[in-house]
Amino acid sequence: MAETRSCEFGISGMKRAAAADSFEGDDEIFVAKKSMLPTLAVAPAAWQNDPAASLASLRHEFGQHGGVNISIEASATFTVMEPETMRRMFTGELGPDRDFFIYSRHFNPTVLNLGRQMAALEGTEAAYCTASGMAAISSVVLQLCSSGGHVVASATLYGGTHALLTHFLPRTCNITTTFVDITDHEAVKNAIVERRTKVLFFESISNPTLTVPDIPELSKLAHDKGTMVVVDNTFSPMVLSPARLGADVVVHSMSKFISGGADVIAGAVCGPASLLNSMMDLHQGSLMLLGPTMNAKVAFELSERIPHLGLRMKEHCLRAMEYATRMKKMGLRVVYPGLEDHPQHHLLKSMTNKGYGFGGLLCVDMESEEKANKLMHHLQNSSQFGLIAVSLGYYETLMSCSGSSTSSELNSEEKALAGISPGLVRMSIGYTGTLEQKWSQFERAISRMMDSIL
Repeated sequence: MAETRSCEFGISGMKRAAAADSFEGDDEIFVAKKSMLPTLAVAPAAWQNDPAASLASLRHEFGQHGGVNISIEASATFTVMEPETMRRMFTGELGPDRDFFIYSRHFNPTVLNLGRQMAALEGTEAAYCTASGMAAISSVVLQLCSSGGHVVASATLYGGTHALLTHFLPRTCNITTTFVDITDHEAVKNAIVERRTKVLFFESISNPTLTVPDIPELSKLAHDKGTMVVVDNTFSPMVLSPARLGADVVVHSMSKFISGGADVIAGAVCGPASLLNSMMDLHQGSLMLLGPTMNAKVAFELSERIPHLGLRMKEHCLRAMEYATRMKKMGLRVVYPGLEDHPQHHLLKSMTNKGYGFGGLLCVDMESEEKANKLMHHLQNSSQFGLIAVSLGYYETLMSCSGSSTSSELNSEEKALAGISPGLVRMSIGYTGTLEQKWSQFERAISRMMDSIL
């Protein structure tokens, strides 16, 4: 077998026998597979458009002693039975596809299992789980772009991503970014420089304005110019499947909806096996060499939560839709893509996976930061409707004034270009309590706020 310098993803999850590396029998059993296809290789075509069905078709991994849950493999390094095995592992001839592991910065069995779940969730060939969402984003961009490379990105992005593209990458790597209105396809097309622009980057539902990009059309536009499409799907797991709509790579902050508990930091890169293999190359791979390693205990926690992600997302979305409708009737300025007056409502409806709703976030524009702060004060301290905190996807409602928090990395001009009002309150709608109980708390907070103004 030709020597390779990358650690490749494989489809097998079987445990090797204790003496498997003694080389008895046919050496073909050691040949590393070229891709990680746990879902697409076995799922009937009709299931591929339903993330829950794709997850259910994934082979269930058992614990070391037959437990219904997988084992946590907490080892940092792994032994071999014969010295020759290690050489074959380092040349890439033997790898995790046959249950040969070297070191947990490369591959870890528990983390690899979570990667298989994420690949099934997003309908991609492979996935690699990282220590954070920003680690996933930065690793992808650094792998796809060399010095002098160019990115075209949505003007409305999470503040940390915007700072990475605006300040850090130009200074350290000579990678520059042109920001555009992602809904203006002509502007996107004009910004992409053929053979130089390596990445078109946007969010499936933008943070915090909840703008919805046309993923199929943008993917076609980028591919016509030889540009890879990278989509951050943190806001809408289960709701949208960007790879099934034409995107090349999907990234996640798994700390949000996928976790659901606001207790872990984690990320994921989902995409073609060829890309993930290149990112794990021993000499040139961004994941291999930068080392954004996920802890195996975190991977175990998340692997136990993904099976009920669909149920949680449906309730998040159901309540967000109901609250947005009622808030609008109260006369509040509400932004929610499930409402028919949202500019991209019909576009989102055409792209969503049926039955999951329109997302678990909504925004209330209070016009000024002072009014936004008063609203959040009463919602948390007068009625216990939610909590003033950044992040999203928690079972309690989380609220923040985006312009002065998660988008504070943007200057005034950049916020205006992104459409972020000073009084924009982003709400990640939770599902604790009954719907009517929580709504009465919202009404009580509004009443007390009005009384304080009068």
